[in-house]
Amino acid sequence: MTRHKIKQRAVVAAEGTEPSAVRYARVSSKEQELGYSIAAQQELLQPYGERLRLSIQQEFVDVETAKTTGRPGFAAMVAYLRGHPACRVVLVEKTDRLYRNFKDYVTIDELGVEVHFVKENFILSETSRSHEKFMHGIKVLMAKNYIDNLSEEVQKGLLTKAGQGLYPSFAPLGYVNTTAADGKRIIVPDPVLRIVVTKLFQWFASGEYSLKSLAQKAFEEGLRFRKSQK
Repeated sequence: MTRHKIKQRAVVAAEGTEPSAVRYARVSSKEQELGYSIAAQQELLQPYGERLRLSIQQEFVDVETAKTTGRPGFAAMVAYLRGHPACRVVLVEKTDRLYRNFKDYVTIDELGVEVHFVKENFILSETSRSHEKFMHGIKVLMAKNYIDNLSEEVQKGLLTKAGQGLYPSFAPLGYVNTTAADGKRIIVPDPVLRIVVTKLFQWFASGEYSLKSLAQKAFEEGLRFRKSQK
């Protein structure tokens, strides 16, 4: 970002028409393990916005885990920007925090907003030059490649565990995780629930019960989901 642009924004703010902006931060559970955090991104974005005298209207956050799909924070930000045409500035740490794929890039581009990639010292807007947009497009593809590679590495790790005779996750219903004599993590039939699960399949095969009645019978037999206990 040039000093000229910073000066321009300071003048606008001094005239009492502070530009409205939103902040966005994202981190995955895997990245959290590597030391990334939402707080670190916020600590970078806050003083930046104050320096440009931007009026922060909303802050959107996504913490992604393997159990969640989509990005509710990103979706909420897009909806907010569509519903508030006066708010045309987005602050984000860097390219791979905002986009996970090219579709995200197109979504943001269609909004006609000015995006400040603070850590990369870059502002993308409708007035950006063609070579700036070209270089930014390359960064978007690099961000997509990072996500794809991360997914491949996770799958590789799971297959490696399976090849070693290890069960890579929580045991399915009717089994429990345990440690074998050789120290490997394996699964074995649950001494209590395996009987109920076997009955459940037998009841279903009989054709005499609906799914709702099967759920009730399983509950009465003591079958519970490990988290909700329902």
